[in-house]
Amino acid sequence: MRSIPTHRKPPRVGDQPIVRRTLIGLVLVIGAFLVLAPLVIIGVEAFAKGWQVYSATITSPDTRHAIMLTVLTALIAVPVNTAFGVAAAWAITKFDFWGKRFLLVLIEVPFSVSPIVAGVAYLFVYGLQGIFGPTLEAYDIKILFALPGIVLASMFVTAPFVARELIPLMQAQGRDLEEAATSLGASGWRTFFSVTLPNIKWAMLYGVVLCNARVMGEFGAVSVVSGNIRGQTNTLPLHIELLYHDYQTTGAFAAASILAVIAIFTIIAKVALERQGAGRRTRAKSAAHPALVAQPAEKSS
Repeated sequence: MRSIPTHRKPPRVGDQPIVRRTLIGLVLVIGAFLVLAPLVIIGVEAFAKGWQVYSATITSPDTRHAIMLTVLTALIAVPVNTAFGVAAAWAITKFDFWGKRFLLVLIEVPFSVSPIVAGVAYLFVYGLQGIFGPTLEAYDIKILFALPGIVLASMFVTAPFVARELIPLMQAQGRDLEEAATSLGASGWRTFFSVTLPNIKWAMLYGVVLCNARVMGEFGAVSVVSGNIRGQTNTLPLHIELLYHDYQTTGAFAAASILAVIAIFTIIAKVALERQGAGRRTRAKSAAHPALVAQPAEKSS
């Protein structure tokens, strides 16, 4: 009796324990040197001269102003970009119109343009030699080297974050729920708040967290449009550079520790939102189980 040949799949890379352990160990070592070591150094250097020096640096007028300016910029830029991202994602995924692909490309532009180039572009638009410069100067409206320019530059570099999280998810969900709500007499706003928003809230918050982290840490574009005026237009990243150039190394690390803490909380919030169903996990889940997406609509009806 002839035996039936069995077709065995070729072994994959990493199937052997020694290969798998080597790869995991290599990733951990690289991650420790590239991510963990800088965070540890920031903490060590920030408190190198004691708590009093650290506290004096954090509570100094220039540092407090840099923190306040950074927070104010985030409070303006993040809500505006959130509204833009939701509106853009809703328009792209729920409607058919001429120029949809152009809008998709336009949303991706900030990711393909260097932030410094974006800052220089704002100089040519709102600067004294720019397109609107003479008009703004005539009416004594200050855009560059002031809060409006910092906010505009921050909004530019963070514009895609919310939209990029929402568009794949809303494409996977389709239009059936919104069309059903509209056919039952729901208005546009009622459809959005009762059907669309409950299905995208975690992905939207995920994009907001990433957007906020980028606004607070943005350096390139803001450094061009702010003018680096001490105590007036310096955000926290610019203030850190200024302290370092003034040979105040401990002060620079002390200010940098604030951004490091923000980064850690951002990672924690990111992981928590992913567990709630935000990010790529939600997109895959929605595509594989469309019925799960319909549950909020059933409750709302």
